[in-house]
Amino acid sequence: MDSSTCAEPRARATSADELCALTAVEAVRLLRSHELSPLDLVDASIARIEAADPVINALPLRRFEAAREEARNFRAPAGDESAAPGWLAGLPIAVKDYNDVAGMPTTCGSPILADAVAERSDLTVARLQRRGAIALAKSNVPEFAGANTFNTVFGATRNPWNPELTVGGSSGGSAAALAAGMVWLATGNDLGGSLRIPASYCGVVGLRPSVGRVPRPESCVPFDPLWVEGPMGRCVADVALMLDAQAHFDRRDPLSVPAPATSFLDAVLQPAAPRRVGFSADLGVGRVDAEVARICEAAVRRFAGAGADVTGEHPDFSGAFEAFHTLRANLVAAVRGPLLERHRESICPEIVWNIEKGLQQGGADVARAERLRGELFMRLDRFFAHHDLLACPTVAMPPYPVAQRFPTHIDGEALHSYIDWMYLTFVLTLTGCPAISVPVGLTSDGRPVGLQLLGRPRGDGPLLAAARVLEQLAGMDTLVPRRPS
Repeated sequence: MDSSTCAEPRARATSADELCALTAVEAVRLLRSHELSPLDLVDASIARIEAADPVINALPLRRFEAAREEARNFRAPAGDESAAPGWLAGLPIAVKDYNDVAGMPTTCGSPILADAVAERSDLTVARLQRRGAIALAKSNVPEFAGANTFNTVFGATRNPWNPELTVGGSSGGSAAALAAGMVWLATGNDLGGSLRIPASYCGVVGLRPSVGRVPRPESCVPFDPLWVEGPMGRCVADVALMLDAQAHFDRRDPLSVPAPATSFLDAVLQPAAPRRVGFSADLGVGRVDAEVARICEAAVRRFAGAGADVTGEHPDFSGAFEAFHTLRANLVAAVRGPLLERHRESICPEIVWNIEKGLQQGGADVARAERLRGELFMRLDRFFAHHDLLACPTVAMPPYPVAQRFPTHIDGEALHSYIDWMYLTFVLTLTGCPAISVPVGLTSDGRPVGLQLLGRPRGDGPLLAAARVLEQLAGMDTLVPRRPS
């Protein structure tokens, strides 16, 4: 494969829009060489936000003057830290409004928490700040959870490709801000697809890392493996750069693991095609929009031109729907259950339903779900004995109207809950393996479509390298950022 990447330098940018069109890798290179200052990028980002966000509504919580002050006073640390992988050198980023930034509200999209100002940045954000990131704004989210980014605090976030469409969620504000060129990197987190779905819907890249790869904020459920923190960017190299900044061991997350010896960006700079890829449009457990299926199958077939063997094989995902529904409800009840008695009327009905499901199910239900998850992992392990990757669409349908709370049908088939349309991401969540959404095409009416790749356990580096090969073959990274119309 051609080893060129979206990290290659372009002609020197001068205007705010030209600076915002740089990749994160390019911007950090210019920051490290002092050809740009952090204030240059903070000011460019603010100008872009003020121009684009009145249409998109991606970044409702802002700290512009504080960010400017941090940029003016930015100093690289002494010693080797600023030369280490993942040093961001004063790059402005967006932080999802499920994470704490010191001095800012963390609303989680809920009126219950609208005035909850964080005293300090959480573990995940503080790590990025130590690695040279400047938190410029917080990105909009659904209320507590979901995959359409709207809430009663800040309203709906709209898609830069078409403002009448949803951006997905729950990292929808982050994805939209990236697609519109407001920031170069943004944080996300993922339970059932919250990094991957908005990446697909906005034509950007979202990585759900291996469980433990990125330490998570301190939590009342620190041993839960469903929820991860991860990076979002406009191309695979940018996501790898951000993962280098995020990945480390921290004792406050009992599932965290040390960073690998080879940086993730280095893996992307030497992209390698997988030897064998299994593809399924539906993983054998649901329906998929026919155009989405065609776009994704055509994309994965391009791997064959890079020397890969593409098969129609995939693990048996029997029981995955049941397992995820049960385990997600258990988690939501553990985290949000205490709010129900005092604030039921202020919580959206989908979250009330999910909390109640978790509170009402019994120990036998959870035990069965754990068994089903374990059986799935053993089947996946057998699949990976003779495949490098599993590929499928990220979402079973293209972006839908922003005014629709959630889809109720796929390809004419009725769905049973507000999360069932997300099944292609949530069944992969159960595996604990790294998964990435890479944009691979547009529908006939211009809606972005992402292909999801699942890598081997702890195989984040090889997954990113393969994702870069796919990105080169698809060429969609050249279509963002875009100015919303």
